[in-house]
Amino acid sequence: MSGNFETNKIFAAILVAGITAMTGAFIGNLVMHPHELEKDAVEIDGAPVAAAGAKEALAEPILHLIADADIAKGEKLSKACAACHSFDKGGPSKIGPNIYDIVGAPKAGKGGFSYSSALTEMGGAWSYLNLNKFLWKPKKYAPGTKMSYIGLKKPADRAAMIAWLRTLSPSADPLPNSGEIAAELAELAPPPPREEHELQENYNE
Repeated sequence: MSGNFETNKIFAAILVAGITAMTGAFIGNLVMHPHELEKDAVEIDGAPVAAAGAKEALAEPILHLIADADIAKGEKLSKACAACHSFDKGGPSKIGPNIYDIVGAPKAGKGGFSYSSALTEMGGAWSYLNLNKFLWKPKKYAPGTKMSYIGLKKPADRAAMIAWLRTLSPSADPLPNSGEIAAELAELAPPPPREEHELQENYNE
C-alpha cells in the first residue's frame, strides 16, 4: 500500500508541475503577444491616416530631358512598337496608326485608322506633355484606348522616344521652353515631403 501511495504522490506532483508549466506558458503568451486593437483606443485629430489622401501616381516630368535625350536610344526603343505601328511617311496603318509626324499633330488625326472614342472624344494635340503622359501609361491617360501597351516607366526612355519621334515630325513644335518645363513640373512633380514640425503642429491643434 505504501508503495502505491508513494507512486500516486509522484504522479500527482508531476501532474501539478505540468499544469503549472502550461498555465505559465499561456499567461506568458498573453503578455508577450497581446491582442492588437482593430482601431486606436483614443483617436487623435490630425494624425496621419495610412493610404488616405495619398497623391495619385503620375508620370514623372521629362520636358527638361528632351533637348539632350539619346535619340539613338529612342529609335532602338521604337522597334518594340514596329509590330503595331509604321513610322515612315505615308506608311500603312497596322494594329495601330502610322505615327510619322505625330509630335504636335492632332490626336486621332491620322486618316485610314479607326480610333477608339477614348481618343476621338479627347481632342487636343500630341504635345510633349501629352506624349509623356500617354507613353507612361496609355490606358491611364486614355481609359478605353485600343492600345494595349503597358507603357515606358523610365523617364529617360520616354524622353528618348519623344526626341526620336520629333526627328520624324517636320512640323514638330519647338523644343520645350522654360515656361512649359516649369508648368509640367508644377503639374506632375510630387509634393515636397512634410517637415516633422508641420506634422507636430497638426497634433497640437
